[in-house]
Amino acid sequence: MDTESTHSGYSYHSSRSGRSNRHGDRNRERHKVSSSKDSSRSERSVVINPPDTPSQESPVHNGEPLPGEPSPAADLEEDEAQDDNWGETTTAVTGTSELSVSQEEVVGLGKGIQDRTQGFRRYLPLAVGLCVGLLVLATPLVFLLLPAVMWPDRLQACGSACEGLFLSISFKLLILLVAIWALFLRPGRASLPRMCVYRAFLSTLTLLLTMSYWLFYGVRILDAQDEDYHGIVQFAVSLVDSQLFVHYLAVVLLELRQLQPCYSVSVIRSTDGETRHYNIGQLSIQRACLSILEYYYRDFPLHNPALLSASKHRAAKHLAGLKVYNVDAPGNTAGAQPGNGNQSRAMVTAAAKRKDSAHNELYYEEADYERRVRKRRARLVVAVEEAFTHVRRMKKEDERAAPSDIMDVREAALAIFPSMARALQKYLRTTRRQHCHSMESIQKHLAFCLVNNMSPKAFLEAYLAPGPTLQYGPERWMADQWTLISEASVTSGVKEGTEFLLRCLDFSLAVTIRGIPYIRLMEEYVDPKSHKFILLLQSETSV
Repeated sequence: MDTESTHSGYSYHSSRSGRSNRHGDRNRERHKVSSSKDSSRSERSVVINPPDTPSQESPVHNGEPLPGEPSPAADLEEDEAQDDNWGETTTAVTGTSELSVSQEEVVGLGKGIQDRTQGFRRYLPLAVGLCVGLLVLATPLVFLLLPAVMWPDRLQACGSACEGLFLSISFKLLILLVAIWALFLRPGRASLPRMCVYRAFLSTLTLLLTMSYWLFYGVRILDAQDEDYHGIVQFAVSLVDSQLFVHYLAVVLLELRQLQPCYSVSVIRSTDGETRHYNIGQLSIQRACLSILEYYYRDFPLHNPALLSASKHRAAKHLAGLKVYNVDAPGNTAGAQPGNGNQSRAMVTAAAKRKDSAHNELYYEEADYERRVRKRRARLVVAVEEAFTHVRRMKKEDERAAPSDIMDVREAALAIFPSMARALQKYLRTTRRQHCHSMESIQKHLAFCLVNNMSPKAFLEAYLAPGPTLQYGPERWMADQWTLISEASVTSGVKEGTEFLLRCLDFSLAVTIRGIPYIRLMEEYVDPKSHKFILLLQSETSV
């Protein structure tokens, strides 16, 4: 390890005669550092100097200097006696340690630990469910096998009723296996901050039930070596029945309880105010957040910060030149003097005119932007319709051509794409959505439309209006990790007036819970005879 990396600071002596020698040593050290600077340019040096930490050259014990060391007053006098150019002539000697760690390495280490923790939390519920399921399925079989292995000579013969129980327990275990696979062994959709209360309750209940049966089995059957094998088989069948009832309880708590809508959820995006309303059932806050995020990726249009920043830039550019005059300010004496009243009113009038002019300019610029969008859209529609017309004409020609000359759909998409690429690129740049669509994705969508014989309008629908977030790739979502901010516990159920925030990197979703009102329907009987009427016509007419 370089010994220079352990020392960084200044050394001062109380004698004036040693000051000149110190300046000479500093100059030599400066030349030494400058000469070795080029050789160590590729190395990174990080020096941290805590201001209040005592160094090895001036140790301090309990806030006081040790005997034989200069006092703080002497150091202060020495500092005042120095020349004014001490900061320019002082050299701090630093070096690169073998144990130095860069900031990028520290960030990478923390990210790796976080990734491993997230993977562990993602697969932990699946592993626990798998272990509990294996225990549930293996326990009845072990109950049947242990007596046949440990005391087979003393067991009574199993009659037809006992063999019928074997058939019953086989089908029940098969049904239980499929039910556990369908409900508990599904891949996780998200990583929640806390454990699900109902899942923990059901796992605890299952373990408690299995341990109770094992305790009874060990005391009454294994210790006594019961010879009634028919009773042992019935005991195993009762365990399987109990496990089936626990699984039915799991279906009710985890699936059926949340189906009935009880609350109305209002979701507002913070950047552009996009709002949606949904109905949810009896859920915890974290499960409600999961449902809301699934609705968000399906219903909300893709978040486009470029369009928001462009509108803010236009508004700020026009409002930056406005000047505000406060005539009634305490320091302004112009309003108190009678002779300056006309001048104050003229200043306020001029400021109001400038404000109106800025607003008018902003209005005209917004109108000009909308006009440019409509013009680019019209050109894009014309270009796409001409391209699709060309494809239909080529398709008719291919019907009369030889099989070797028929063009593939991918080749047709690549052939007509340049005719619409410029118009599409200008429209996407004008609407600030060019980052949402790559050339490869556009060509793939064009080939898909040609294969399924879609119209030009069907092709343009993906580009004329922003689609839902799931329509684009995960790299365009800009939100892969969400943070739940809630005053209430995330495992508690939602109720009337609950508010929480879902925050990601660039924006947040404000969620408000409102209860669905109790609806009272009343019936009113209408007599069918009340709808009958008689139309009387005169027999005599004027004709």
